[in-house]
Parts: sequence; C-alpha cells; structure tokens
Amino acid sequence: MEEGRARGRARGRARQDPKKTEVTHNVIEARGVRSKPLQAPPTVASVTGDMKQLSVTPRRTVGRKMMDKLDYVSIRSRPKELVTKQGSTGQKVKLQANYFKLETHPDWALYQYRVDFSPEEERTAVKKALLKPHKDIFNCAYLFDGTVLYVCNRLKTDPIELFSLRDTDRKKIRITIKFVGDVVMGDYQYLQVFNIIMRKCLDNLKLQMVGRNFFDAKARIEIREYRMELWPGYLTSIRQCEDHILMNAEITYKVMRCETVFDLIVKCRSSEDWEKTFENAIIGTIVLTDYNNRTYRIDDVNFSCTPMSKFKIKNGESSTYCEYYKTRYGIRIREPNQPMLVSKAKPREVRAGMTEIIYLVPELCRLTGLTDDMRTNFQLMRALAEHTRVTPKLRIEKLLKFNHRLKESKEITKDLDSWNMKLAESLITFDGRVLPMEKIYFGDNRTVTAGNDADWTRSMRDHSMLTSGNFKSWSIVYLGRTKSEVNSFIHTLAKAAESLNFRVPTPRMTEVVNDRCGSYVEALDSVISMHNPQLILCIVPNSRADRYAAIKKKCCVDRAVPTQVVVAKHFNSKNLMAISTKIAIQINCKLGGIPWTIANPLKGLMVVGYDVCHDASRKDMSYGAMVASLNPSLSRYYSSVTPHSHGEELSNDLAMNIFKAIIRYKENNDGGIPSMIIIYRDGVGEGQIPFVYNHEVRIVKERLSEIYKDKPPKLGFVIVTKRLNTRLFLNGSNATPGTVADDCITSPDRYDFFLVSQSVRQGTVSPTSYNVIDDSTGLDADKMQRLAYKMTHLYYNWSGTVRVPAQCQYAHKLAFLVSQCLHRAPNPDLDDLLYFL
Repeated sequence: MEEGRARGRARGRARQDPKKTEVTHNVIEARGVRSKPLQAPPTVASVTGDMKQLSVTPRRTVGRKMMDKLDYVSIRSRPKELVTKQGSTGQKVKLQANYFKLETHPDWALYQYRVDFSPEEERTAVKKALLKPHKDIFNCAYLFDGTVLYVCNRLKTDPIELFSLRDTDRKKIRITIKFVGDVVMGDYQYLQVFNIIMRKCLDNLKLQMVGRNFFDAKARIEIREYRMELWPGYLTSIRQCEDHILMNAEITYKVMRCETVFDLIVKCRSSEDWEKTFENAIIGTIVLTDYNNRTYRIDDVNFSCTPMSKFKIKNGESSTYCEYYKTRYGIRIREPNQPMLVSKAKPREVRAGMTEIIYLVPELCRLTGLTDDMRTNFQLMRALAEHTRVTPKLRIEKLLKFNHRLKESKEITKDLDSWNMKLAESLITFDGRVLPMEKIYFGDNRTVTAGNDADWTRSMRDHSMLTSGNFKSWSIVYLGRTKSEVNSFIHTLAKAAESLNFRVPTPRMTEVVNDRCGSYVEALDSVISMHNPQLILCIVPNSRADRYAAIKKKCCVDRAVPTQVVVAKHFNSKNLMAISTKIAIQINCKLGGIPWTIANPLKGLMVVGYDVCHDASRKDMSYGAMVASLNPSLSRYYSSVTPHSHGEELSNDLAMNIFKAIIRYKENNDGGIPSMIIIYRDGVGEGQIPFVYNHEVRIVKERLSEIYKDKPPKLGFVIVTKRLNTRLFLNGSNATPGTVADDCITSPDRYDFFLVSQSVRQGTVSPTSYNVIDDSTGLDADKMQRLAYKMTHLYYNWSGTVRVPAQCQYAHKLAFLVSQCLHRAPNPDLDDLLYFL
C-alpha cells in the first residue's frame, strides 16, 4: 500500500456520490440457488437436518456478526501538538517483526452498498443465495453479510434492481442495491473487510476453527504420556500501521485431550454431589467431536435426556441417538444412560439455519484445554513447553513457511487477486533502538549496571540492600515433622540476609499438629495475640490453595501482619542459598525496607500502577488494585484495593484511590504533593480503550482538580498491554532488553510504542505495548520511553527487569491475591507495605 493514497481518500470519509442526479435501474433476473444452511446435531424435540451437515467449515463465521467481532477499536489519542512519537536515545538497530505487508494497487478502493429484499427475507443464508447468481455484475470479489455489500470496484449504475426466485416457495424476490459511500482507511469496516478476506483464505488451507482461531489437525503432536495432543495453529489480524496495512501472524497451539467427557463423568461420580461437580467442571468448556471435527461450547447438562431419548430426523421418523449415530457414522454408543450435553447455537448460527439447542453425547466429545490442576503439574507443563516454546529462529522459519503455504495455494492466490491484493514474501524490517543499560543503586552508595540480560541477581550477593527494615520480632509456624529442616533453613536465611546487610533476629517457633487449614489459622491467632510479631513465616508441606488462602485471609484481613509462605520441599534444594536470598529480600520489603532503586531525574513524580482481577468465586465481582509511589526514588509504595461490579464504579474507585495516595504522599514528603503523575493502566482489552479514555481519564482529572484547584498536576495516562501477538527479532534472535519499536508497526492514530524490557532463556521474548492516551506531562517521546523502561527495574520479587512497569506488576499481584484468596479488601493498616509480594 503506497503512502498518502488512502490518507488522501480519508478526507472523503463515507461520502455520498455528488454526481448522482437520476435514479437508473438495471434489472436482471435469475433463479435463486437453494440455500443450504448449516445443520446442528439433533435435539430431543426435533432435528433440522442430516447429521452430515454438521461438518462445519470456518466459512460459516463470515457474516455480519463476524464483522462485529472483528471490530478494530481505535480512538485517535495521538496529541495534535506531538511533533514526533519516535525517540532518539540508544543504539539504532534493524528489527524484524512477525508482520507481512499486504500490498494493493495504488488506486485500490473499497465501496459499501446496502442491499434490500422485497418482500423482506430474514434468513441470511437465503439472502446470500438470492444474490449469488448476480455476482458477475460486480466484476470483482464481494463480501455480503445479508444487509451490507462490500466491493472493490464501483458499480456502474446506482441503484441496481435485480430479481431472483426463492426456491422455498418459488416466489419472485426484488433485490435493490444502493450505494452508501467509500470505506476509507480509519473506518472500522476497512480493516474488518481485510480480516474477513484473510479468514476466507485460511479456510482454503483446510484448517479447523477452534473458537475463533485456526488449527492444523493433520499436523497434531501426540503427547501420549498425558493422553493429549497439541494442534499447531495460526493467529492472524490485519492492522493499519504507520504507513502500510500489515498482517500480523503468530504461531499458536491448542491442547486437545484424548479423554472424553464421559471419562470426566466417571471421575466425578466418586464425589458426594457428582452432578453438581460435573456441571462445575464442564459448563463453559470447549469440546471436540471427532465424527465431524467440530468444536462446541458447553452451556448446560440435561440429566433427564440420554442417548436412548428419541427425536425426529429429517424425514420425520423417530430415532434414538444410539440408533442415529450407528446408522449415520457407524458409531456404537457404549453407555446408553449418560446425560446429554447442551450447547446453544450463536444467533448468527441460528440465522444460518442451525437449530438453537444442540445435544451432544459425552462419550463422543473430547475435552480441550488445561485444567487448573494440570497447570500446576510441572512435568506436564514442561512436556508441553518442549513443543510450544519456539525459539526465534524456528518461529521465523514457521512464519515464512506459513506465508509460503498461503502463496502456493491456487485458491488463496485467486481470492487475493480478485480483491487486487498481494501478500509480501518476507517479514517487515524497520529501524528500532536499544536503550542504555540502567544503573542499579544499592546501599553504601554502590552501583552496578543491569547488564545485557537486565539481571543483577549475582550482584545482590555482594551488595547491601539500599535500606533495611528494623526487624525485631517474627514467628515461624510449621508442621512438626519438618522441625529439623526448618532449623537448617533459619540458619541459611540468616547467613543470606547477613550478606545483604539485613539482620534477622531469632524467631519464635510455633508448631501445628496437623495440616488442616483450621490448625494454621488457630496457630496464627495465638501467635498474633500473644506476641504481635512484625512478620509471620508459615512453612507448609505443599502448595495447597485453600491453606494458602486461609493463611492470607487471617493475616491480611482479620489481622494486619505481613506473612511469608514457604513450601518445605525447597529446604532440600541445591539452590537453598539463592532461595533464602530471595526470601530475605521479600521479608525486608514487607517490613518497609528497600532492596535497590534507579536514578529518577523527574522531581515531584508519582507513578501509579492499576490492574483489575475478577473474583474467582463471584463472576459478577472484580477487584481493582492501585499501587502508587510515595518517595523521590520511586521505591516506597501505598496500595489500595476496592471491589466493583461495573465499569463506572471502577472509574470512581481509581480516582478515589489516587486521591488517597496523594494524601499519603503529602504525609511522606513534608506537605508537598506530586507535580507530575504517570498512571500505568494494565488489564485493558482493546474494546475497553474508549471507555477508559472517556470515563476513567475524565473522572481522574475531575478529582485531581478538587485537590489542586487552579494548578492541576502534569498527568500522563498510559495503557499497558502485555498480552500481544507481536514478536520482535534482532538478527534472527530475541530482541535484547531495552529494545524499542516506535515506528512502522505502531498505529498512526496513537502515541504508542513497543518495549522489550526483559530477557528470556527459552522461547521467544514478547514486547509490551504502551499506549499514551492522555498526556500533559511535557515529556517528549524519548523521556516517556526511558521512564517506562526504568520502572521495569523496580519489582522487588525479582532481581531483574519485568515485562511491565513495577507499579503495574505490584497492582496485579495485589489484585490477584484479593480476587483469588481474600475476596474482600485487605486491612488498611497494611497499605504502606508491600505485604502482597
């Protein structure tokens, strides 16, 4: 796509044709082709089609609802006064990204038409069938969702009137096509059309759609030890970047389990209320049916319906599910009394002719994805990672192979040619920069550079922490059988702390007689009542979630005592000294100490991190956590958590918590208040950006005006996104920490950049996206980028950089703790401590 062509047309956004002065009708008649709507599995009451029609391809998703799903939300947040969003500091490098240029003719255009039917026809599939015989009048490819038509050639007459016969009743239907306007770069439909075209191309690769993504079932990888398969797949999206339209392509995998839903039923039957247990385990999951290679989302379970239940098939006869599957697929259902699974078809599928309620036989449904228990199985996750953690070199090879696969397909080439499009053969290459290494400041005025890997773990052993908390009293709660290991650990911990210039006093020891949650809670109550320690260290035999939650709830809600939970198996580790060093640093932080810091050249700066997590037990409840810096070195923090059930409440809570943080800042800085506030907002999906921009930013500004009166602080509001499909490569390898991409793959409507702040030892590193949606700081792009990178050095749970600013990582850690364990706001007496590390 050539620069300037579409930008020039953008000024004519959705314009009507000014030359149209007379209505001309071009009447064409044709016989309508019979519509063949996609069929669903039979219901108990009725069946809408033969089981063969269940073999659904991804083409079924191309329609009005898919276009809604693909909506590319983009608000123009790039300040008008911003001269450039490109920085200059650092070493210039040539980067590659997992993007391919989508090339079109310089005069390429996209036109939108409205299509009406008389008499009216509601069924989208029928409307498509009525229009299809007239495709030659477009003289190009077209997209039609039942109401709106898109073509890349302007029709010669307007409006056009066509006629077709509807096969269902042999009725003559009038079709009227009227011009709406140009679809230009910047219109959300513009990128929707590109994405739909690409999805149709992927359909021609004979891939299987699971959810909204495409996977190659033929290239499956078997992991027999765990009865699983990995399906390789591709994620693609078309984006308007700075000067070109680019296709982002990424390698992905889907876990498909070999066990069936009936296997899950058998496991659940050992529980007291097995039906409830089974419902909790299966509802909301995705299953795969091998007989038609299709996936379904399970919405309910019907325990009164079984494979022996009868339904009416297409010819009007009654049949049981057992009989039907045996006749149609040669499949014998072994368990006739199993309950049936219920899947509700989406509205677009119903419009396409699918029955609304679909019944599935558990025995014929395979489970997909990973359970929480599987995710905690280290051996299983390592087996999966051997295939999913792709090196940069291999990732590039797979992406180029995918590109070649698209280009060598005659059907895909024909489709793209019909739209006057072409996909570039190589990954996009552009200029980037690597920011200078940061200095890490320790105690005794000693400094080290973060290093090429941005990891100063080894330096920690030879340097004092910046400040140490006044550690006077603590208690250890442990299970009796681990006493000797505990004593050895205390000795190692004291030795590790000594090298950090952190004195660890002798703890009081409290033994619990068994591993029940209640035993730990009783011991904690007793210890706090009798000794009121500064910190309690709980040693547990394993990582049981309920015990961890009980400990945290007792000490973070009922009482206000920082806790450290350690799993006893670590005492036998060869790396016990390294583990002890990390624990000593965490304990110091929880007491108010500061392990290290970086240079902050901005006076009066407060940095705020904010994230939201959904409650694990209440789907209607979320918790927003805010963490704000309180001192010039950005190393002491105030935190606050508030529950909320809707967005407006969240916006008010963020503003209220920032207000409280400013009050606490004032108390810690001799009455001074911050003159500049940078808010890093995590946990925002693409579709939520307009709400954040129009509500959160506005309410925060309103609240700040109440405090600052006539002179509001300089404010920067930055959306931080770490879940990206973008990958950056430097010389065929991972981009190094400090790598910035602020051109080519960024958005022309945004003040945004990508930053790689961390290094990885396995797989491909992922950059983080920073989108500055509001800025009155006066900082140029260079300083905004460098500040973001500096902040990634201040997360005290790791002696290295992290993917997001430390304030965001702290906020996430706190929100996660509350949503998963506490389910209520923590005790405010802990607000000035990093107790949630």
